Amino acid sequence: EVQLQASGGGLVQAGGSLRLSCAASGFNFDDYTIAWIRQAPGKAREEISCISNSDHTIHYVDFVEGRFTISSDNDKNTVYLQMDSLKPEDTAVYYCHRESTSDWGQGTLVTVSS
Repeated sequence: EVQLQASGGGLVQAGGSLRLSCAASGFNFDDYTIAWIRQAPGKAREEISCISNSDHTIHYVDFVEGRFTISSDNDKNTVYLQMDSLKPEDTAVYYCHRESTSDWGQGTLVTVSS
């Protein structure tokens, strides 16, 4: 059974940091790209970053580049999203997603207060 377990969300003040984790199991982790996607209240889901676990190619959407850092630990089958300099507009539920499949984690809520 494929599982993607996102964790690490919480309440933080603007300017603060959080690190999200996405623990994966049930598939060959090294073969897939994992993306972090968020959905703010009343808005559509948007992909903010992804990492290829085969060659570690990384992409960021422009409004998080320089503030967020994605990484993966292939030994632990885990993808991380380090989020620094958080802004109130970063408030959203953050999901991890195995690209090219319908597999999603359950989401973890990030709330940034002003």
